[in-house]
Amino acid sequence: HHVRVYCHSSLFKKKPRQVNGIELVYTPSIKSKIFSQLYNSFFSFIHVCFSKIDVVLVVNSANGPFGLITKLFRMPTAINVDGLEWLRPKWKGLGSIYFKWASKMATLFYDQIINDSDEMRKIYLNIFKKDSKVIAYGADIRKSKNPGLINKWNIKQRGYYLVIGRLIPDNNADLIINGFLKSNSNKKLVIVGDVLYKDSYASNLKKIKDERLVFTGYVKNQNILAELYHNCYVYIHGHEFGGTNPTMIKAMAYGSAILALDTLFNQEMLQKEKFGLLFKKELLSITNMIDYCEKENVLIDKLREESVNGITQKYNWDFVTSQYIEVFKSLIT
Repeated sequence: HHVRVYCHSSLFKKKPRQVNGIELVYTPSIKSKIFSQLYNSFFSFIHVCFSKIDVVLVVNSANGPFGLITKLFRMPTAINVDGLEWLRPKWKGLGSIYFKWASKMATLFYDQIINDSDEMRKIYLNIFKKDSKVIAYGADIRKSKNPGLINKWNIKQRGYYLVIGRLIPDNNADLIINGFLKSNSNKKLVIVGDVLYKDSYASNLKKIKDERLVFTGYVKNQNILAELYHNCYVYIHGHEFGGTNPTMIKAMAYGSAILALDTLFNQEMLQKEKFGLLFKKELLSITNMIDYCEKENVLIDKLREESVNGITQKYNWDFVTSQYIEVFKSLIT
């Protein structure tokens, strides 16, 4: 298969034309919280419609209206709509209205809707009366190779809790941080991630002064990121509105003990509480669960051993790939 990926031009200093056999096309983009995706998508759609390709895969329901372009050009197109974008706190007002409308447009203009979890499929059926193909994200099972990579932050194996994700309200980093600080834990809380734009929510979090908090910013080196997963005491997952979340899938594949926000999506991934623990979206709940984790060393060790068993065929990359290929073939025959 020849694969092409469209890239936001402004995000790349180096612009190789090919990486690992995949063609890269850099289309115009701007650094804006609201307009960057729409701006880049428009030029990407125009470019692809004048290209000789067999099928187009689009990601995120924000691109819903652009499906009209590929439809007019009679190009077979599938879209992975991602999460409940219209419910995310960062998209209040017009942003929320746009995302719900765009998600509806996606169900009208695209040849195939793809959701990444069974629970998200149910939501699209209930709200938009449109069925979809469920294809989850995958993860490669990995064991620790170089624990010393975490030493740069002055943290020790099993001596910290770990949060990974963008510093946006719907990932609930504020709830996790404040709940952790009220707990009796003497461990550290390592927060990996940031935002690419100026934002008061992220700035206020990073201003909190406590010797137990470690803000690393973005960690782009995948080996270092993997070691942070491998060596944490517990990985805490606060993502609220997505389906199958890549950061928690990695936590499972890398053998982390997991404490996750109690949502239908997280329940699906953890098979209720078979492969991790759940907390409510309440300050006292996260505090109590951290204190519980502190006392239950044996249980945490068991969860660390068990979590990798949650990487069933559904989350196997080869299986995920084969499902996408099936969809693409169905669109061009």
